Amino acid sequence: MSKPPIVIVGAGPAGLIAAQQLAIKGFNVYIYEQNKAAARKFLVAGHGGFNLTHNEDIDTFIENYDKVEIQRIVKHFNNKATIDWLGKLGVPTFIGSSGKIFPAKGIKPIQVLRAILTKLADAGVKIHYGYRMVDFDKGEVTFVYHEERIRIPYHKLILGLGGGSWSITGSDAKWVDLLKAKGVQVNTLESANSGVNTKEEFSTLAGHVLKNIQLKFAEHKKWGEIVFTSYGIEGAPVYYLNRFLRQQPFPNQLFLDLKPTYTVASVERELENEGNITSILREKLKLSQTAIQLLKFLDKETYTNPSKLALAIKDFPIQITSFRPIDEVISTAGGVSFAELSNSLELLKYPHVFCIGEMLDWEAPTGGYLLQACFSSGVWVSDNIK
Repeated sequence: MSKPPIVIVGAGPAGLIAAQQLAIKGFNVYIYEQNKAAARKFLVAGHGGFNLTHNEDIDTFIENYDKVEIQRIVKHFNNKATIDWLGKLGVPTFIGSSGKIFPAKGIKPIQVLRAILTKLADAGVKIHYGYRMVDFDKGEVTFVYHEERIRIPYHKLILGLGGGSWSITGSDAKWVDLLKAKGVQVNTLESANSGVNTKEEFSTLAGHVLKNIQLKFAEHKKWGEIVFTSYGIEGAPVYYLNRFLRQQPFPNQLFLDLKPTYTVASVERELENEGNITSILREKLKLSQTAIQLLKFLDKETYTNPSKLALAIKDFPIQITSFRPIDEVISTAGGVSFAELSNSLELLKYPHVFCIGEMLDWEAPTGGYLLQACFSSGVWVSDNIK
């Protein structure tokens, strides 16, 4: 009697790369996906700038992850390995000015996905669409397909079920209750890579960008750019600081450094020049119109006092009240606790069942780190299945 297939639930980046690696090793692999097409979140994410990984040195790269477990996994299949893998798929890449890795000019997300799916088809991997997983035990996984319950035996079961953001793409976290009912610890899913709601209303600045700033929270700092919105602020520095903000209750306070390369004293010296303050800000300190508009939120005494204004330019306070709702953020923190998993990401309570991708309890900022960890976890599990 032939051995049952390896069943992968979820046709996202982690599941797709795991399937390819296992097929290369000679395994019979079936993928089951609840949507009518593969990797919908992967495609949606690509509309905002399709960075696949980052060009940093690996030791610097892994510092972007909050858990040592995922750092080890990313180091195993690193950013260079991802670039090589993409090249073998026929997807050349280039390094952007910020170090992010993108597909070569003109290559769209759907073309990258098609390249992956073509390799899977060539390797004999079968993808079944419209199958929603509702249960599993130690030998079979149960799906609902066209309202019919179907039980599929498996040799190994790999769950790549995603996080809880952008539910319209199928990343709806309905798996959480199922795993909890089976005694698996799932840490609460929370907004990550999220914009923040602010006490001050910045609606008059909505859509305006502040570039080359530094955002600070406690001892944590991040350079980059932020965007004002109708609710507050968002942008890479905000996303980076999410994990540290989460460690303390709201409300909380961020500080914005509008001239990171200047000291307070050097800013104050420029402000002590004679002339109109707004002109000095624009011509001497080279602040953008958006930065100047932000400073006009200050009271008149602060705005007209060189010492106080210098401090505000270096430490403009922004009181934040909460993250954005989970369904509109880029990713989620929380997920299956690493304490529930073996070194190979196999559930301790359910041998032969593995978890990969965003459903694991880790987080990282945007910039290629999210996709990289998904790819890495898929390869990690495939390399640990013999």
